[in-house]
Amino acid sequence: MSTESRKPWFAVKRFGYGVGLPIALEGWLVLLLYVAAMTLSGLLFTPFFFVIAACLSTAAVLYICYVRSDGEWRYRNGE
Repeated sequence: MSTESRKPWFAVKRFGYGVGLPIALEGWLVLLLYVAAMTLSGLLFTPFFFVIAACLSTAAVLYICYVRSDGEWRYRNGE
């Protein structure tokens, strides 16, 4: 794989665990699609199916963030 195809989309947080806001256009698109999916599923589905759709959408976004972040996910305290 070329280095351009592995460009990180999300930066790990300086304080805490996980990632923060996107640092690439692709990351912003993922975030936008997640918000659209949550909004549409809230409008179209019954509460039971909304919970299922929300869990699946959130799991997918977390996986993408994990794979496309610029470092390992661990607790950071600013060091």
